[in-house]
Parts: sequence; C-alpha cells; structure tokens
Amino acid sequence: MSKVNEAINKLTKELNEHNYNYYVLSAPTISDYDFDILLKELQVLEEKYPEFADENSPTKRVGGDITKNFPSVQHRFPMLSLGNSYSKEEIIDFDTRVRKVIEREIEYICELKYDGVAISLTYENGELKKAVTRGDGASGEEVTANIRTIRSIPLMLKGDYPIDFDIRGEIVFPHANFKKLNEERKKLGEPEFANPRNTASGTVKMQDSSIVAKRGLDCFLYAVYGNNLSFKSHYQGLTNAGKWGFKIPDESANYIKRVKTIEQIMEFIDYWDEKRSELPFDIDGIVIKVNAYDKQEELGYTAKSPRWAISYKFKAERVFTKLNSITYQVGRTGAITPVANLESVQLGGTTVKRASMHNADQIERLDIRVNDTVFVEKGGEIIPKIVAVDFAARKKDSNKTIYIANCPECETPLIRKEGEAQHYCPNESVCPPQLKGKMEHFIGRKMMDIDGLGAETIEQLFEEDLVKNVADLYDLTSEQLLPLDRMAEKSVNNLIDGLIKSKEVPFAKVLFALGIRYVGETVAKTLVKHFKTLDLLMSATVDELIEVDEIGERIADSVVSYFSEQRNVELITRLKAKGLQFEIGEEELKGTSSLLEGLIFVISGTFNMSRNDIKKAIEKNGGKVGSSISKKTSYLIRGENMGPSKLKKAEELDVSMVTENAFLKMIEQNPSGDFVTDSKPTQGRLF
Repeated sequence: MSKVNEAINKLTKELNEHNYNYYVLSAPTISDYDFDILLKELQVLEEKYPEFADENSPTKRVGGDITKNFPSVQHRFPMLSLGNSYSKEEIIDFDTRVRKVIEREIEYICELKYDGVAISLTYENGELKKAVTRGDGASGEEVTANIRTIRSIPLMLKGDYPIDFDIRGEIVFPHANFKKLNEERKKLGEPEFANPRNTASGTVKMQDSSIVAKRGLDCFLYAVYGNNLSFKSHYQGLTNAGKWGFKIPDESANYIKRVKTIEQIMEFIDYWDEKRSELPFDIDGIVIKVNAYDKQEELGYTAKSPRWAISYKFKAERVFTKLNSITYQVGRTGAITPVANLESVQLGGTTVKRASMHNADQIERLDIRVNDTVFVEKGGEIIPKIVAVDFAARKKDSNKTIYIANCPECETPLIRKEGEAQHYCPNESVCPPQLKGKMEHFIGRKMMDIDGLGAETIEQLFEEDLVKNVADLYDLTSEQLLPLDRMAEKSVNNLIDGLIKSKEVPFAKVLFALGIRYVGETVAKTLVKHFKTLDLLMSATVDELIEVDEIGERIADSVVSYFSEQRNVELITRLKAKGLQFEIGEEELKGTSSLLEGLIFVISGTFNMSRNDIKKAIEKNGGKVGSSISKKTSYLIRGENMGPSKLKKAEELDVSMVTENAFLKMIEQNPSGDFVTDSKPTQGRLF
C-alpha cells in the first residue's frame, strides 16, 4: 500500500506544480490533454484507495461537494473595511495625517482595488483549511468547498511558509470567463448576468461546487495575517506569499508599486484611471497603505478601519434617463425615503431602474419632477442617485413635485422635526413597514443573529398575523409554523432552535437589537458598560445619561423617550419573561475593574503586546483610549519608535508617560491608584 500512497503523493505534487505554472505564472509546461490524463490517473487511484485521498487533492478542483448551509465563522483577525475617498485632496489629507504622526521616512504601497468578493483563507501546515467571506467583518460564511475549485488558490503550499496563518484577497470574475458564461446562458435562453462582481458573489455561495468550478473565477491575494510572522512590512509579506504559491499582484505589470511621495501616489492613480479598461478584470479604485508594520501599529485604527490605509475610488459613471414616477418608502424608524422610478438604463455594469432622492430638501434643491430627463450616478458606485436634471429637455406642462403629507402605508400625517431633513411617520405601533422593519433589525447578524429567520420569513409571519413585534417571535410554536408555505420540519426546528439560542446573546447586542433611535452598536456597548442592567438604564434621567462618556443630549432624549412609552415597557417585560439577557453576565464582568476609570490613555510606538490587547486592557479596567494627545490625556503609553511629534506634545502638555511594563503593573493591583514606576523619568514624566 505504501507504493500506492507514494504514487498519489507524486501525482499530487506534479499536478499542483502544473496548476501553479498555468494559473499563477501563466507559463504552462504541459498540454491541457496531458494534464487531464494525469488528473484522471489520480482520481482513479483515490477512488480505489480512499484511505490515501486528501481533502486538498487536485481532484477537488472539479468540485462536486453539495453545501446547503454555509456556517457562520468568526474571523481570527477582523476584516476591517477601508476608508473611501473620492478626490485627490482627500488622499493629500491622508498623507498629511500620516506624516504628522510618523515623522520619519514613509514608504507606501499602491495597489489595485479589485472589484470582487473579499475572502479570508486559513492555512495550517501548508494546507488550505478554511475559506470565509468578509460578512460583517467580525464573522463571515465558510465557503471552503467552493473556494477549493478556484485554480489560482493553492490547496497545498511550497517553500518556507508559516505553520499557521491567514491570507486575505479578492475573488474576481475575469472578463473573458464572464463573457463566455453569458454567451452560454444566451444560447440556452436563460437571462444574462448583469456584471462580474455580483455574479462572482453569487457563485461563491452556490450550493453545488461543481458549477463553481466551471465558471472560472480567479483570486488575487494581498495581505498576510498571523502571530509571530517573520517579515516586517506589507510588501515583504506579499513577496513571501508569492514564493509559497499564491497569486499576488504583479509588480512587473504595475498592479502594485512602492512609492515615497504624494506625487508618485498620484501618478499611480492617474495611470490606472486611464488604463483600467484594458485590464482583464474589474477594478473600482486604488488602495494606498503604509508599508512598514511598526508604522501601521503606531498609526492604529478607528472603530471601522485602519488609519494607515485608504482607498481612492474612481469617479462614478454618469448616465441620463427618464424619471417615470416617484414613490415613497417607509423605514423601520418611520423615516420616509423618496424613490425615483426610472426607465431602465445600464450603469456601471448593472441595470438601474430605481434611484434614491434622499429627502424633500434634495428634491427641492435639484427641482426634480416626474417626466424629467435626469442624470444618475452610483453613490460610491453602489447606490444609484439622481445628481442633476436636464432642464433643457423639460416639457412646458411640467408640474413641480409636491412632497407627500401622509404616510403611504397607513395614511398618518407625517412630521418633520426641527433641524432634521427627513419626514417621519409617527405611527410606529401600527404602520406595517415600521413593525416589520423593527423585527428585521432585531434578528440581524450584529444583533440577535437568529438562525432560520430572514426578511422573507418575517414578511410571511406578519402577513399570517402570527407576529406584530419582536416579543411575538418567542411565542411561535411548531404547530403554527408547519402549515405555512416553505416551512418544512427541519426549517421550523432551525427557527425554533435559533430563537432559543438567541436568549444567550449578551445584553449589549440585545439593547442594540431593540432599535432605539440613535442607539447603534457602539452606543449600546457604552450604555451597557456604564449602567450594567436594563433596569438601571430605564430609570436614568436625561442628565444622568449625558454624564456618560460620549452620550450627548440627542441620544439621551431618545433613550428616555423610548422607555417612557408604555408599549415599549410592555415589550421589554415580555422579552424579560422569555429569558433574554438584560444585564451584564458574569463572564463579561470577569476580569473587569474600575481601576482606570476617568483616565484617558494614548498609545504610541511598538510593544511586545499588540496595541489592540493594550486597548482592550485599558477599556476592561474602565479607562478610555484617545487617538491624540490633548490636555485631557492622563497617560501616554510609550513604546519603541514613538513618533517625535507625540513625544514633543506630551512634554509641552506635561502628560505623564508610562512604559509597557509600568502600564501592566497599573492593572495588576494598586487599587489606590498610586501606580508603580519601572524606570526613572527621562523625557517628560516617564513612569
């Protein structure tokens, strides 16, 4: 049997090498026919001796696995989104901000912004173990079986690779393969797909991996993540990834470039703004990143994106078409959004039939009227919007648009609060879109994340008069659900189990899920951290809420108003009775303290711990992390290679500076707040 195993290993290695030559290097050394003969030989051996078959065998490239549910998987390293810019002035501002913090030579990496599907790949001992979509950045869907069919993604690595790491990239649909797919669909009388990006996204989550294999997706990998990696810069990471077998941006084709000046960044942007139509795949902009990891750490992150990177989005395509009618949508908060219904037009590779007009002020400012010829762009190349009217084409009998006075769903007179642009329907206890919208918000992934429940199911349950609010969801029974359309026994069990499991969701997410106006994810965490229980939050006054860090008058008024409504109190009483979490659990409280309460820390430099771990330690002990030094800064945690500008400012403002070791002693003990020092003062007050 050892000879069989040797034969399988030899064929596997040979096929992987041929695959790499063809799909990564574009330099095949064997004909397609000969490759298929070798692949068939391996397939026969694996079928005859399955005990020697590997989950990452080259035979997996043809697919065949059926995946009905893609499980949610938490990312080991969050997939943060980049800040977008739409003007060169914003890129100049980005460079200025970076140089204020890093007063040393800066090297940037300029890359193409691929217009595809973000993916995170996990490799262990040189083998692909997991492929996960971006999702919400914290977790995504595992699509490993489908990703194995993409031939430019190595199933087994070569060279001197880390034992365990993640690599991020973008799955794209090459123009030639997309065109071929549409030609095939046209011959079969099937509707053609609108654009490569959306088709790639849908393909990645298809149930049958053999169909995915036939479509010819491609993937560029552009960022390596792991603990204790040996390289010190983004570029070094990519260069190493290329040696391990990954398809990385081609420097010789100018897909990636190292630059040191703002002028060089602009040259790269201008080059690809002109040449992007010549690429064999879609891009929608350029990404600029600080190269050195230590400088990235020094610059840090906002809640949503790194401060050391930014994307420049190419100017949106603009088209003109006819505005046929205006309708009005009602959101979960009662906000009214006017929608333009257009004559179909192609824009950015998609068919556009509708566009947002935002609010009454926007309609008034642009003087938008029914039957006008309007100019449409994609805001950030995502959401179509009307940006102008062709007044020369307007008919003489045109009538000025009169904004609606009553809710289009429940006929309730609309209100518009002073200082706000939107009109609102105040009938939130009866208006159908608001009732359904609140439930759809409640079950969302960042909120209760209830398996088996989606917008369509909420719509169905509402129309069947089974639910009118979120508490009704927890009263649902199998007997009520089984007779409904598309409700088989397994889906009903999943839904009921999902509701039961949601009772373990922590308090902060439950508070966010309630949908209190202005209480988003971050505000919910802040309120929960301060008040600890819902009862204490419900009894808080406006003044008490304003005293909480980062809670302003608008949020405070909204929270008090929400809890003053009897129907909301009754809803919460029902949810409490069902067992939802309305106070911080013991696990969340574990390791927390108020030791650093009232103190603001700024972190600068490089450390043995990650900056993120230091931030968590500060917040867990009641402190706050500031982004820049000011008179309010209590301590500057100073690491190696700290920027001289921060050091100078700390000295000018007489801010106390602590080393990493001294900070760790702060949070070990010393409830008195008399912090231990671990070195003598040098510059400023260094503890």
